Amino acid sequence: MKVVAYSSPDYQSFLRTLDRRAIPSDRVRDVVGGIIAEVQERGDEALVELTQKFDKADLSAGLLVSDEEWAAAEAATDVATREAIAASLRNITFFAEKSQRQDWRDHNEQGVEVGERFVPFERVGCYVPGGKAPLVSTALMTAGFAKAAGVPEIVAATPCGPDGKINAALLYALKAAGVTEVLKVGGAQGVAALALGTDSIAPVQKIVGPGNDFVVEAKRQLIGAISIDLLPGPSEIMVLADETANPAFVAADLLGQAEHGPDSVVGLVTDSQSLLEAVLREVEKQAATLSRGDYLQKVLQEGAFAIVVKDLAEGVAIVNAFAPEHLSLVVGNENDWLPQILTASAIYVGSYSPVAVGDFLAGPSHTLPTGGSGKSFSGLRADQFQRRISVVRLDAAAVAQSVTAVEQFALVEGLDAHGRSARIRLEDLE
Repeated sequence: MKVVAYSSPDYQSFLRTLDRRAIPSDRVRDVVGGIIAEVQERGDEALVELTQKFDKADLSAGLLVSDEEWAAAEAATDVATREAIAASLRNITFFAEKSQRQDWRDHNEQGVEVGERFVPFERVGCYVPGGKAPLVSTALMTAGFAKAAGVPEIVAATPCGPDGKINAALLYALKAAGVTEVLKVGGAQGVAALALGTDSIAPVQKIVGPGNDFVVEAKRQLIGAISIDLLPGPSEIMVLADETANPAFVAADLLGQAEHGPDSVVGLVTDSQSLLEAVLREVEKQAATLSRGDYLQKVLQEGAFAIVVKDLAEGVAIVNAFAPEHLSLVVGNENDWLPQILTASAIYVGSYSPVAVGDFLAGPSHTLPTGGSGKSFSGLRADQFQRRISVVRLDAAAVAQSVTAVEQFALVEGLDAHGRSARIRLEDLE
């Protein structure tokens, strides 16, 4: 873990590296562009070939999960896993219902009735990564929000294994979360299939969910063909802590995010040298006991850092520059500092708020902006599955109150037909 203190000669130059902008490489852009073109031109045939190439799986017999596979997954998922999935979905539904936008209407000063309607998309796609681990929780925290928002058709794309199968617990979670179809294709090709459609899968109106560089770039290139949520990349955590923090807890949270993979980013910001030293000891101690040791060691060497600041105010400034996906705020007077955190995508307040509870159970989606994009985006929410429609209704009195201003705008903009469309209604009444 790289350690930098405010007294270090390279302190300011290191801080400048924390203000990030995620820009895809030319190689990733070109590869993804080629994959999208292949799927658009050859549809299912391209999906079968690309899945064979990247995942070593033969899907020539069918690209979608069959009824038999759904049933087998349900039978293979143990009771404890089912109960955990059900508990998470209850919290997701609770959170989603609280945060959904509601229809409203009122009258403006001219007496015009104005309002908004919020209706769910008819068909959305949820991308669920595979590879290193079956991300059961991601199935819930994408599709679960779509279901809570009332989306009737929810399609998932997730990579299968070399045997053409999907992890049973993941498949069960997708079904429990409301998914109606599962495409056993991952990567940029899975995203392209959701966006463009093939003979096997009808196109969706929006795609949500995290993924690797190629998945994220596919979403970026397909904006316009479909709507997206955000462009999340590798997992991140920053811990802002003072001497009141428990070093074992801090180390556990850092390692919990580090085990997502070698491209994860983990950082500690503290004004306490003694806490830093204790956390470093705990990280080494705990890492030696964990199963993902190869990932953890690479992250600790390449993607982990600790910053010793002169005070917490400077720590807050660093947090806001970094815009972490997850922020663990563990300081003596948390409520005083919490309002000053402006860019973190999700904040875990206090010593007894492990990020893992948010990852799996608490209710807010763990699909969050990374790479500094928390300055511009927020995490996945129920209202992102709703289409906003404005509604305007006038009676004769409201037209009379509005026509003068409308005609003036029409005159300024040289659009006399606009003004005439309002005036003609009053002439008709006369």
